[in-house]
Amino acid sequence: MNTSKDIGHLRKSYEKGDLTDALKNISPIALFEEWFAAAEENPATEEANAMSIVTLGEDSFPKARIVLLKQFSAEGFVFYTNYTSQKGRAILAYPKVGITFFWPALERQVIIKGVAEKVSPAQSDAYFYSRPLGSQLGAIASDQSSEIDSQESLQECLKSLEEEYRLSSPKRPEHWGGFLVRPEQIEFWQGRPNRLHDRLEFSLTNSLTWKCKRLAP
Repeated sequence: MNTSKDIGHLRKSYEKGDLTDALKNISPIALFEEWFAAAEENPATEEANAMSIVTLGEDSFPKARIVLLKQFSAEGFVFYTNYTSQKGRAILAYPKVGITFFWPALERQVIIKGVAEKVSPAQSDAYFYSRPLGSQLGAIASDQSSEIDSQESLQECLKSLEEEYRLSSPKRPEHWGGFLVRPEQIEFWQGRPNRLHDRLEFSLTNSLTWKCKRLAP
């Protein structure tokens, strides 16, 4: 069996936008908000808030996975997870992380370097209790990243929890909550024809202001 597949012919022309120098003077958070809104409004975008987060694992290998952004502000970008999962343990041990948003329908991506920290218990509580009951119980049922016997055993655990909390509300587990990623660098990438893509990189200075430069594609 031939296990090699040549896909070098796969390519497309990017022609849906540009990044002008005038954008160098805008706040990168404001620009992100503008891009995020455009992604949300585009019918071809299924989950505008899906992002890849890269951590340095306990085995010293980087690992990327998709999580969902739940809040963003001038402070940074917030997502929620199990703090005892591979992802959670990696962040707590080495909080420098990378985030990437890719919106192919707009031919755009945003690449973020930042430092993660736990959000307050009150903020984690507020989000946890805003979730549907099934999602709350799922967070309790899953000992994320640990080995399990089968999918069936996980479903049985969930059923048991559904019975237990049939007449009461669950409490947020202390090991489940949010991380805030405070950005130190944000790059905006816009696809352009002939692979001459636009890249604007915003970096946070010592005076806590943003400095922007254009990068070659």
